[in-house]
Amino acid sequence: MGWAPRTVFTACAPFWFRTLDLRPDAEQLLRSFGKSSVQRNIRRADREGLAYEEGTSEALLAKFYRLFLVTRRRHQLPPQPRDWFRNLMACLGESFKIRVASKNGQPIASIITSRYKHTLVYKYGCSDPRFQNKRVVPPRLWKAIQEAKQEGLQEFDLGRSDSDNPGLVAFKDHWGTTRSTLTYFRYPAQASPTPCEKYRMRVARRALALAPDRILRLVGELLYKHIG
Repeated sequence: MGWAPRTVFTACAPFWFRTLDLRPDAEQLLRSFGKSSVQRNIRRADREGLAYEEGTSEALLAKFYRLFLVTRRRHQLPPQPRDWFRNLMACLGESFKIRVASKNGQPIASIITSRYKHTLVYKYGCSDPRFQNKRVVPPRLWKAIQEAKQEGLQEFDLGRSDSDNPGLVAFKDHWGTTRSTLTYFRYPAQASPTPCEKYRMRVARRALALAPDRILRLVGELLYKHIG
């Protein structure tokens, strides 16, 4: 009779983790991206006359954060406080960068990246849904990839995705990435939420989607003291 070791840890739902090898030349990388979902949007952006800014100034942080609030509300999630990002800028220094795309002076998309050794890490992305027809996030990512190659970096880390978030999973699949499984183990084991708890969570998320900016920021400031 076989013996199986016991463990006090319980596996949580897995995440997908994706990286892009930056060593091929830029044209080869571009051809590896999804034609309709990525390549077309990158080329279209060249004709849109979008303006790009990058750096770590308070002005750029303000532009990013306005878009970030819009995106977190759309996802029915509390936002990290603005000081969260100020602390990241202070701790990460030159490896931290805010990248903003604007149309006629109006910020419409922004991403935050950081650099570690030979890897560029994609941390946060947000956009104005009124400009989704312009697909403004892919051109920002492509510009970050091009800069990373110029700096001699070898890998682009697109981070993890919930396996039950098909939209984000599909978006990252279209970037010619390599997918691996990321599993967390929890102690003690977390009980499955009851129907009542699930209902309260749906109500809370719906309330976040309808809350004004001031309330949304306050919820984030209160929660991220404990979970951030």
